[in-house]
Amino acid sequence: MHDVFINYRTGDGDRTAITIERDLVRRFGEGKAFRASASIRPGEKYPERLLSGVRRSGVLLAVIGPQWSRHPALHDKDDWVRREILEAFACGVPVIPVLDGRRTERLNPADLPEELAGLADLQSMPLDLQQDAEPGLTRIARRITEYVPSLKEADSTASPSPAPGSVSNSVGDVNGTAVQNRDVTGDVGNVIKGDRGSIHTGKGDINNNSPRFSGDGATYVAGDNQGGIRHQFGGRRRNEDDVR
Repeated sequence: MHDVFINYRTGDGDRTAITIERDLVRRFGEGKAFRASASIRPGEKYPERLLSGVRRSGVLLAVIGPQWSRHPALHDKDDWVRREILEAFACGVPVIPVLDGRRTERLNPADLPEELAGLADLQSMPLDLQQDAEPGLTRIARRITEYVPSLKEADSTASPSPAPGSVSNSVGDVNGTAVQNRDVTGDVGNVIKGDRGSIHTGKGDINNNSPRFSGDGATYVAGDNQGGIRHQFGGRRRNEDDVR
């Protein structure tokens, strides 16, 4: 049984279909995705294999290219792109339209045969292999696992779950202060790139690349100072009258 059936039209989405299939194989392993030219062996009856492949799938990805809805074959009852989608509708297999490239717009029911008009009502997913390939493929894979939960365990690209009681951090670009709270046991390691200020990491009182002061008061100025600096510590400020 194939978990994902990839529906596409040769000449208008077939290259994207190949890319999707290869990504699914990389993530979930061989045999999880059905793509006709790769999954049907020479000598097999392809009509039977195509329809049974749709029926046994957990989800169908319909790759929609820029000219997909304008293709005259879509109105032909013997067109296999059309037949596969209608078979999925008839068998209750979820269908996800995948919009191939930035030039592909959402489907308009007025452009489709009456039998396929419902395809335009389905939430689609964009996939731009030129500008957003890896994130786009990841979004599709995650959506597939919602329909086929068993694929989550087979995903070789998923990060392993942290061990009980451990602490795991993932911090992207930070403009400000990042704080980890609660209990921490064991060693703490940090990788810091492009630091432009003081760094305090590790155990104890550690200062790195920063001045250190002690006492009742101190002033440290980095850069120009044009306004003067004044301090007052403790009680009333003394003036000349106090000295007389």
